[in-house]
Amino acid sequence: MGLAEKELSIYVHVPFCVQKCLYCDFLSAPASDEVRARYADCLVREIREESTSYVNYKVKTVFLGGGTPSVLEPIQITGIMNSLRENYSLEKDCEITIEVNPGTCSKEKADAWRSAGINRVSIGLQSLEDIELKALGRIHSADEFYETYEELVKTGFNNINIDLMTAIPGQTMESCCKTLRAVTTLNPAPVHISAYSLIIEEGTPFFENTPVLPDEDTEREMYKITNDILFKAGYHRYEISNFARSGFECRHNKVYWQRGNYVGFGIGAASLVENVRFTNGKDLKRYLENGPVKENRQELSWQEQMEEFMFLGLRMTQGVSEKEFQKLFGKTVDQVYPGIVDKHIKNGLLRRVFDMIEGEERIMLTDYGIDVSYVVMADFLLT
Repeated sequence: MGLAEKELSIYVHVPFCVQKCLYCDFLSAPASDEVRARYADCLVREIREESTSYVNYKVKTVFLGGGTPSVLEPIQITGIMNSLRENYSLEKDCEITIEVNPGTCSKEKADAWRSAGINRVSIGLQSLEDIELKALGRIHSADEFYETYEELVKTGFNNINIDLMTAIPGQTMESCCKTLRAVTTLNPAPVHISAYSLIIEEGTPFFENTPVLPDEDTEREMYKITNDILFKAGYHRYEISNFARSGFECRHNKVYWQRGNYVGFGIGAASLVENVRFTNGKDLKRYLENGPVKENRQELSWQEQMEEFMFLGLRMTQGVSEKEFQKLFGKTVDQVYPGIVDKHIKNGLLRRVFDMIEGEERIMLTDYGIDVSYVVMADFLLT
């Protein structure tokens, strides 16, 4: 592949939200209008100044995440997008996503996003039960979600993801199914759904004062019923926690799982470029005053690359290519991980499948393996 053909994805971190959710451990917090405006200006400057390092790359995806990027003013999002287009080579069909929370969307904002070239929206819903939303510390109601969704559809967005959460405080099998069925019967239905279980993270209010959660058996049943309902509604699971209509898989997230090149802008944003990892510092005050500070630069060893190839690739239902592994690392999977694949095949967690189209063998998780994926992933860490 020539230099001009290298691919790149871009992540832009917006660390602001209206109110911190009780389970959230992301780098985000409320901020004043002035701070948000200064941060947006700093993002534009960082995007422009860093562009000289990526003149030989074409950008296949852009993702504005957070936090809640939709809290920014339309002119600020437009400025960020203009800076990206002016300084990088964006593919004609570049997937450009913005994360949106109900309660932070308006017609003016939606129109501005469309005009700026954003073509995909990811809505943080989590649940359609108001009592469950309140328990999570969300700022919106179910009605506000419906209003936001309708506004986005009217504006012309047809590539919409909805985030859902299971095993949350007060949730029952009945309320879980009710939310799933309501989301899948929206008109038009979203083309992508991310569905994941609540994880209690250290440093969050939930960690300090853990609420009563559904028991493990109920959580497993919720996980299973989520897959069943979404499958019957026409979605296919292409990654452990992600479901899509055909052709609407999130291209940006696939870059992460397939270890493509990506660069992050804004505080705390992570990058992986040509097997070198680095992150921006997390200090907001320092970023606003002096710009980004690159930290934790690490050139990945062969061992680290092999580990990531396996445990990230196995998150996807298509699994990993044995041919690609050997091409990249000069050894077969079985040479590097003797007996590991066969052990998990015997235990019903992995399977080998011959891809007739590509003419190659792939290793992938079984349905049972997806349920206990952490058991399999641990065996592909060489240290």
